[in-house]
Amino acid sequence: MATRRIVVIGGVATGPKAASRARRRDPSAEITVIEKGGLFSYAGCGLPFYIEGVVDDVEELLCTSVGVVRDERYFKDVKDIDILGRTEALSVDRSGKTVAVRKLETGRVYDLAYDKLVFAVGADPIIPRIEGVDLEGVYRLKDPMDAEAIRREVDSGVKDVAIVGGGLIGMETCGAFISRGCRVAVFEMLDQLLPALLDGDLALLLENYLTSVGVDVHTGSRVEKMVDDDSGRVSDIETADGGRFDADLVLMAIGVRPNVALARDAGLKLGDTGAIAVDERLQTSDPDIYAGGDCVENTCLVTGGKVYMPLGSTANRHGRIIGDNVTGGSSTFPGVARTTVFKVLDYNVGKTGLNEREAREAGYDPVVSVVPKTDRPHYLKAARPFTVKLIADGETGRLLGGQILGPGEVVKRIDILATALRFGASVEDVADLDLGYAPPYSTAIDPVAHAANVVRNKMDGLAHVISAAELKAKLDGGEDLILLDVKTPEEVARKPFRDLRVTLIPLAQLRRRFEELPRDKEIVLLCRTGVRAYEAQRFLNGRGYRYMRFLEGGINAWPYPL
Repeated sequence: MATRRIVVIGGVATGPKAASRARRRDPSAEITVIEKGGLFSYAGCGLPFYIEGVVDDVEELLCTSVGVVRDERYFKDVKDIDILGRTEALSVDRSGKTVAVRKLETGRVYDLAYDKLVFAVGADPIIPRIEGVDLEGVYRLKDPMDAEAIRREVDSGVKDVAIVGGGLIGMETCGAFISRGCRVAVFEMLDQLLPALLDGDLALLLENYLTSVGVDVHTGSRVEKMVDDDSGRVSDIETADGGRFDADLVLMAIGVRPNVALARDAGLKLGDTGAIAVDERLQTSDPDIYAGGDCVENTCLVTGGKVYMPLGSTANRHGRIIGDNVTGGSSTFPGVARTTVFKVLDYNVGKTGLNEREAREAGYDPVVSVVPKTDRPHYLKAARPFTVKLIADGETGRLLGGQILGPGEVVKRIDILATALRFGASVEDVADLDLGYAPPYSTAIDPVAHAANVVRNKMDGLAHVISAAELKAKLDGGEDLILLDVKTPEEVARKPFRDLRVTLIPLAQLRRRFEELPRDKEIVLLCRTGVRAYEAQRFLNGRGYRYMRFLEGGINAWPYPL
């Protein structure tokens, strides 16, 4: 049998993974990786941590776990893979099965023949048409060289940092700059942080945290201009509403766009998202060409529709599937739950599946729960809080997604939910999971199970809630209602809900004082997390009161000023 020729375009994540997997499956194949840059298989997700100083040397992001740099020599000596660095793929001749390449250092152009071709060309940062975007001091964060340049700036004394974009990269780098003592302002054009991930209620909780640690957050704010200090360097930024802010350094973090020009010019099909269309085997519209990583679209496990989700975890999973299939295998990639997690300072944030807005857009009638909990029992000093939001299909009870954020152990719970989504679980299934319990790790009923039970209580007609946004609108509109606070007087003194419509009857006194409450007014019940307010609602329902709901998530999940 003739030697199999495999050519991979792209040498960062999917490409090296596919090539390495292919080598293990076919020791005799000729495998070549084309990479336009000079760095290979680097840990791009670690770049913010290098800026922060958690990673001391940028070379650590280029090394194996035993400290060997993944360069051309490493791939040749260890894996017998030819890496063509600083080499650009110019075009693909599908009929002749060749790739035209150019060596950037010499200008030499020649063809590489292939039997199987892999597109792993990734994505590039979106650069908006803003005046001054090319000034010195304005950066993107794509590769280790960008990270090195930014860290040199911070080391040299840069203090005022503007981050344009309140998405994933903006949030991760925000924490890095704050840790280095910088003053940070974040500008997001849409009306909330992380608009592609979180619902507005949880995004407000994140914004409140960032504000508490000194970040100047501007949502609904479009940056219009970078101001030149007359030497070619940025000194300020201007927003569309006339604001002007100091900025020694600007990070453009608006998002990324898949690199599809080469694939489009080769006649490969693009998907509805604008990324390369692939099937479950990660095969393109050409059966001899595969694609993966940030240049392709994926199937959403919840809706079955197509989504663009550029993540390092997905890129590496793609690489393994492709490595199987270009060497005669038949591996399939089922899709993505759209699981995303990140850390900003001591705050953890995670999302999987659909958020509430996405569920409605997909045609579901969602039932949600918002539950503030601690990751361990309250009696342990190590216990840390977080807020869980679950989204379920109101008709079937099927889990649709979840969001969790706070200082507590978020990722464990997000992984539970992502696993449940993979297998089409219901909220009842989530509540019934036999999860590991010991006080150092969890509460006796894990917070995700508790949140699932809240959804079940709603679907069973037991729990009647009002969201924070709905209550805020009622209060601002001056509606005549009663805010019944069932906390203890000591709790109220520590954290009062400042409104003249508040009536305090602690839960322990409610059974003997309930007749003090009118029956012809709407009553909204308040407590810290919603648990006691739910108990009060059930008691009052039993005494004939009908016009009442409790605040979803209680005071601990209230995102507005008290």
